[in-house]
Amino acid sequence: MQKSPVQPPRRTPFIGALDRSLRVGRAIGLVDEPKLEKQALLDHARHQTGLEDFGDPWFERPMEVLLDAVRREARLNLAGKVSAQAQFRKVLADRLWAQMWFARHPEILARPIRRPVVIVGPMRSGTTRMHRLLAGDRRFAHLRSFETISPVPRPDFEEADRDFRPILASRIMKVARLANPRTLSIHPTGPYEPEEELGLLVSSMWGMKHEAQWNVPSYGRWCEGQSAVPAYRHMANLLRLVGWSQQESSLRPWILKTPQHMLDLPALLEVFPDARLIFTHRDPLKVVGSAASLTWNQTIIYSDHVDANTIGQEWLRKTSLQIERMRAARDAIPPSRMIDVQYDDMEADWRGTMGRVYDFLSLDIQPALPGMEDYLERSRKLKRRPHTYSLAQFGLSEAGVMKQLGDYVRAYGIPIEDGDDTHATDSRNISAPDQLIVQQGD
Repeated sequence: MQKSPVQPPRRTPFIGALDRSLRVGRAIGLVDEPKLEKQALLDHARHQTGLEDFGDPWFERPMEVLLDAVRREARLNLAGKVSAQAQFRKVLADRLWAQMWFARHPEILARPIRRPVVIVGPMRSGTTRMHRLLAGDRRFAHLRSFETISPVPRPDFEEADRDFRPILASRIMKVARLANPRTLSIHPTGPYEPEEELGLLVSSMWGMKHEAQWNVPSYGRWCEGQSAVPAYRHMANLLRLVGWSQQESSLRPWILKTPQHMLDLPALLEVFPDARLIFTHRDPLKVVGSAASLTWNQTIIYSDHVDANTIGQEWLRKTSLQIERMRAARDAIPPSRMIDVQYDDMEADWRGTMGRVYDFLSLDIQPALPGMEDYLERSRKLKRRPHTYSLAQFGLSEAGVMKQLGDYVRAYGIPIEDGDDTHATDSRNISAPDQLIVQQGD
């Protein structure tokens, strides 16, 4: 008997109930139809804040392309449209408030960002673990989760008794847990946990966050043909603002990471010319499957029309492009400014591997170890259940993945990980056409 295809997990009932209630509210006039047009969103942000200056107008072009893709391709349900409108409104208000802070405190933009340590790797390749281990070292500066959700303090920040942003982040995470608890199992976090700067790029309507949230392929391909330098310049200014709001010493190097850097290394290095780079590598059979699963679990929240095979093919293509661009950009980077780290080595001996990273950074690891051990203990508590996924759920096979990414495996000596049902070994034929079911952290 032929086996039926393995299906990815379904959406939780919460979103269906929310979507139905919103439709009822719209039918009786209590809920307005969301407006996903550029001018309406810009006007709302100006009215909300009483401000006019959005900064560099470059962001308006990616915003136009993104909005067009959301309207034509994403097929959002009503809950998804309401969420998208709220997201655009928040990003635009933050841009206005950011320019307000820069005008009020010109010293913010004068803050140096010296020798940041940038973790560069595909989605799900261990970048989060590397980032949070390094963030446990007080010799570095890092973003916290609430700061990537809301990088810009509110106008009353200097007079308020407490910062409202962690409260908002906590509320957003509670809603995310209701909408799909799997997303926080795939990427455990909390308001004060170290987090990547993807939200700072979103402030310029830039980045793969949108592609992992909505089905917007035309937007993704448009971005792939553009220079990201303006988005990275604005990201750097937001880092300066975050550092100022933290009262963080500008002498501490920032720890940065987001898979977006795989695509945009030339832009990153133009804006941060003295960056030191940690490249993480992982078996692409796990990277592609895990990235597809993460995208699936987010996209099904916002749309009733999501195709798993389409997601699988898109993230295989996207991962291949990330790796191709990363490899090309490395040719211009001095070897003394970069180091390669295998996911497999971190799994086997995180202390020894981090010791090698600290040698690269010319730092003594001993003062950092207590903070790293504290993170690992928090991580065990945050991880509620294993992240379970398979290539088959997304219409992919090992053979198809390795046809595109086998050269990457060979070039960097990446071990092929064991699978729960295949018992793979590092020396196995990387073209073997079987399928993996994976249950492990990323």
